[in-house]
Parts: sequence; structure tokens; C-alpha cells
Amino acid sequence: MADRSFLDWPFFENRHREWAQALDEWCALHLPADHSDVDEACRKLVADMGRDGWLKPTGVAQGESFDLRMLCLSRETLARHDGLADFAFAMQGLGMGTVSLFGSDAQREWLAKTRAGEAISAFALTEPGSGSDVANSTMSAEKVAGGWRLNGEKTYISNGGIADLYVIFARTGEAPGARGLSAFLMPASVKGFEILERIEVVAPHPLAHFRLTDVFLPDSALIGIAGAGFKQAMAVLDVFRSTVGAAALGFARRALDEALARVRERQLFGAPLADLQMVQGHVADMALGVDASALLIYRAAWTRDMGAPRITREAAMAKLHATETAQKVIDTAVQLFGGDGVRKGFIVESLYREIRALRIYEGASDVQKVVIARQVMG
Repeated sequence: MADRSFLDWPFFENRHREWAQALDEWCALHLPADHSDVDEACRKLVADMGRDGWLKPTGVAQGESFDLRMLCLSRETLARHDGLADFAFAMQGLGMGTVSLFGSDAQREWLAKTRAGEAISAFALTEPGSGSDVANSTMSAEKVAGGWRLNGEKTYISNGGIADLYVIFARTGEAPGARGLSAFLMPASVKGFEILERIEVVAPHPLAHFRLTDVFLPDSALIGIAGAGFKQAMAVLDVFRSTVGAAALGFARRALDEALARVRERQLFGAPLADLQMVQGHVADMALGVDASALLIYRAAWTRDMGAPRITREAAMAKLHATETAQKVIDTAVQLFGGDGVRKGFIVESLYREIRALRIYEGASDVQKVVIARQVMG
């Protein structure tokens, strides 16, 4: 049983505690999902979570703000039960985050479908030559009569190949670098959209490299104003970056739970592993890391929910610490499991694969250090 005492912290209101408890009970009944067909698993997870109301926090009505504590609690809980379920939930929020924050009334009509699990969304920012350096994006959007013509490639796009709609960031050229990007809402059905490659990674998720060739989007597809794309993308990441840390926290909590059960039952030299002081030291380090990560994550979420316009420093600290710490916690759990720790079918082996990507996406760990340093020295 995972430690839930953190829900008593003053960061939360009763509605958060009730949500976390109810979601945990739902997860115990429905997860983990069957991962044999990842695309189909994600479609079913989105549909099931939407049907039962668990995707509601992934979008907000006009003039409302995201409940970041609810998002973080959701991702932590889902990740503790099933990494793919966390992925499916997260992408419904990240994919439509730009629309939630900056979309027109017509664009926001899609939120009813994504929150109900009736449409799958994707956030298309990364390109073959621009990952952390978003300002180096080269996908172009040329103004033409009645709309825009888009050309270029995107890669490592989550839900690529299964999404019903994509938020696409492209260069519209109002100014050099970051100031010349714009965001567009693109249905997957448009002519000229081509999946070049489905990307396989250590923890299978739907990822794709795709190309747009003379894709026409009407003026109504532009999200907000032209040239505001970089600021929009950073605002979305400012919200969802903390939730990446929350997912890592969920993985770490599960690894700690698995390790505790293992050292209590496993015998070594005629006594439980748990009796060894070295093992107790490992467990203490794991528990310390988990609690420190939780404090950073829910500080960031609470700060934003209390009205802070930006939480760049808090979110960067939360993501960096939680993802790096989860990697260490999971690695320790693998070590405590011995040979079984790297054996297929054991949860700590899957956690070891699941955690690695979180130290890269939505701002790699080294980038977070740069962000934190600039905030501290700025």
C-alpha cells in the first residue's frame, strides 16, 4: 500500500483528497492495461478515462485556470499503477493545453471531445534539428489566401499516428528566432500529412516522425495571434512541467513499495534483507528522495493554483529533482531485487524503462539546470 499521508499536507483541499482516493480505487480496478498493442491500449485508456470522468482536469473553460494540484495528483496516481495510463492522460492535457489557454471559442469546442475521451490530441513542437532549442524550429507556415500553407517535419511526437488533432508550431516569420513562431490546430485528416516513421523507444508509447507537405489550414486554425507561438508553448510547458515530476514521483513511490515488499520477504544469510543496515540505508535514501520530490512538486502546483502568473523556477526545480531522484530510487529498487530486477514481468524492470524518458522530454535535466540558474541569478 503506497504511503498516502502526504494528502494531509496543507497544499491540498478536500476535493483534491477525494479525487486522489477515488482515482486510486478506479486504477486498482482497471489498471494496468494490456500493452500488447500500444496504439489500441492508448485508445482504450483515453476512452475509458474519458467515459468515467478522469480526463476533466485536462482542459479548462474560457477564463478558468488549470487545477495544477489535480493534474499532478492524477499523474502521480496513474503512474503508480500504469505508465501508459499516465501517458494517455498527460497527452490529453498537454496536447490541448495551447487551446485551453489561448484558443478561440470554435477551437475550444474540441475540448469537450478530448475531455470525454472521444478525440486524442498531440502537441507537435520537437523537430529533427530543434529539441531543447525551440527557437530553432524550421517548419514553415506561409500566409496564403484564406489561410496558411505548412511545410516541414516534426519528430518524437507523442500520440503521433493515433491522434485526431495536433497543435502544430511553425515559423511564420514575424521576427527572427522565438518571436517568429505561431501555433495552429490541425486535424489529422488534412491532405499532405504523412507519418514517416513510428518511433520505438525503451518504454513503448505511440511516437512518430511526420511530415507536412503543402498542408493548407484556414485562418481559423491559427491559435491566438501570429508570432505568439513560442510564448504560448512556454506557457503550456510552465503548467505541465510540474506534472512530469508528478509522474516520476508515481514511478518512484511504486518502486519504493515494491522494494519494501521485497526486502521484507527475501531471506539472506538466514534473515530478511530488511534486517541489514546497508539495506535500511538504501530504503532511507529512497524515502527521503520521494518526500523531497513531493514537496517540490506540490509547492509548484500550489503556487500556481494560488494565482502566480508563472512558476518557471518552481516547475523546473520540481521536474529536475523528481525525475533525477526517481531514476535513483528505481535503480536502487532494481539492485535490491537482484537478478529479478532486470527480468521481464517484474514491475521494477518496467519502471526502469519507463522513467528514463522523463529526464528528457518537456525540458531535459541539463536544460532545467540552466533555467533554474537564470531564475536564481536573474
